[in-house]
Amino acid sequence: MLNRFFGQKPQEDPKKDQAPAQEQAQPAPEQRLNFLGRTRQLFSRLGNTVQETDTITDDLWDELEESLLAADVGPGTTDWLIERLRQRVEEEHMRTGSQVQRALREELASLLGPSSSLRFAKQSPLTVILVIGVNGSGKTTSIAKMAYRLSREGQKVLLAAGDTFRAAAIDQLKEWGERVGVPVISQHPNSDPGAVVYDAIQAAQTRGSDVLIVDTAGRLHTKFNLMEELKKINKVIQKFIPDGPHELLMVIDATTGQNALLQARKFAEDIGLTGVIITKMDSTAKGGFAFAVADDLGVPIKFIGTGEKVENLIPFDPQSFVTALFAQE
Repeated sequence: MLNRFFGQKPQEDPKKDQAPAQEQAQPAPEQRLNFLGRTRQLFSRLGNTVQETDTITDDLWDELEESLLAADVGPGTTDWLIERLRQRVEEEHMRTGSQVQRALREELASLLGPSSSLRFAKQSPLTVILVIGVNGSGKTTSIAKMAYRLSREGQKVLLAAGDTFRAAAIDQLKEWGERVGVPVISQHPNSDPGAVVYDAIQAAQTRGSDVLIVDTAGRLHTKFNLMEELKKINKVIQKFIPDGPHELLMVIDATTGQNALLQARKFAEDIGLTGVIITKMDSTAKGGFAFAVADDLGVPIKFIGTGEKVENLIPFDPQSFVTALFAQE
């Protein structure tokens, strides 16, 4: 496993984590989750049905299970939730559906855990973020969106085109870099990813960059080589930045549902993810996938991608997410 190569996880730097006034003036997180669409309808309808039930019956449990599965919460997480709620009903002597609904919301929020912003370096002036994800997951787009967001928050960002095995990946990152006004360090296709990262760190330190975001290869059929590449990249980073990398994020496509979890689980087992970015949440009715991700992988959700524009990447706030799902239309 690569976990042992990644050193201690640094704590968040509160100074670098502060957003400027224009960012803080944005609508409340739950007001920015209207893209959930049919998932919100499903959960709000479920919440109303449960709440209006005078007694707790087998029909209530059946409908709850069907609704959670329909929202792509996943069979394992759904089973756990139902069992946990049944346990609470007995322990807390619940008698009405409204009590079950309250407990459901509490358990869903607990599954997601506390909000988790990006971790920034404390022992060096440069923060390094590695990003992985299978082809088509929206990895490169998410990197560009994250770079755009960090730039707006006052960070000086540099990108490294470490996915050298796909010429299209290099070109795409360069194109996005131009669009968001962030420079990209790259080499020719099939070059050594470690060499690209070496050049990028040198450039970042010379230019006084605050954050370096590294795009890496993520094809599962080259899993062994991929792990070796990540080891090499990590060694290069730690040669210059002993406490890096500071984040290892995986981009997961929400539209692929439970299949994406199988892929993410392998990465989590082998390299020790620090967080995930869920993309394409605007094009699926199965927003419950977020609960399956948090439950199965045991790492925080950092961002949600909600569209194609560079602004369509929002920090994930668990409590607001649950609140929005049960909100009335």
